[in-house]
Amino acid sequence: MTSPDLSIQLAPQNRRGLLLANPVITASGTFGYGTEYAEIIDIQRLGAIICKGTTLEPRPGNPQPRLAETAGGVLNSIGMENIGIDALIQEKAPIWAGWSVPVIVNILGESLEEYAHLAILLDKVPGVSGIEVNISCPNVSAGGMEFGASPEAAAAATAAVRANTSLPVIVKLSPNVTDITEIACAVVEAGADALSLINTLRGMAIDLASRRPVLDNKSGGLSGPAIKPVALHMVYQVAQAVEVPVIGCGGIATANDALEFIFAGASAVQVGTATFTDPRASLDILEGIEEFMRKEGVKQISEIIGAAI
Repeated sequence: MTSPDLSIQLAPQNRRGLLLANPVITASGTFGYGTEYAEIIDIQRLGAIICKGTTLEPRPGNPQPRLAETAGGVLNSIGMENIGIDALIQEKAPIWAGWSVPVIVNILGESLEEYAHLAILLDKVPGVSGIEVNISCPNVSAGGMEFGASPEAAAAATAAVRANTSLPVIVKLSPNVTDITEIACAVVEAGADALSLINTLRGMAIDLASRRPVLDNKSGGLSGPAIKPVALHMVYQVAQAVEVPVIGCGGIATANDALEFIFAGASAVQVGTATFTDPRASLDILEGIEEFMRKEGVKQISEIIGAAI
């Protein structure tokens, strides 16, 4: 039997394009730089890897404790711990350049100037196949409001990156907004080649013994199966409102989860928290999608994208 075609073009409007062998991507912040997993699983089978969020300067992250399990999920307040853009370019990118799996760099800025500078630095780096713009970072110039909180701010951050790179630009949307569809349309208008959604939901947990928040930072981002219905609904909404590929993210732990997102209009999916409990989760999901397509006689993944719409 002929194997189904799982390939997907994530940046059809970009001249450089971003062709993936399959729609399974590892989410930012849950897979390190990919090198950490290279000896555990066959990372070359993945559709793409998105490295942990990267800033201009190295960051130590928030004080411990900064991770807590909750019912059906995980709260994290890592604080964007990372090695900084210079070390990424010098130490990680040369390794990625030797891989067949595309690596996308997730970036975070505290001002439009920082987003622009990060885009410039990454533009022609061998081993970097695309940029994912995290707009959940507080805009220092605007008094700490997140870039993703308003259509105007989200569009401005997107435009700052788009103007300074020819790489495919993916924008990761925050669910902590009034109307995610309005923001999605604004960033597409500003030049986004694709969208990924959703980022974590805000949440917290309290320790009864100490009567204090569990996380040192008090609140954090909720991820895992608990947020899947929210993420699925937002993907369903946004996929019908934009004409660029949408990447589903949020609580995907099985092939069935991934297929729900694909039916809802996602061209690809990101696997995040599931990797913490099973480093092989992304490959299990890939194999499950392929098995479903064989059983259902689906020859190309594009045949089932948006099937529920």
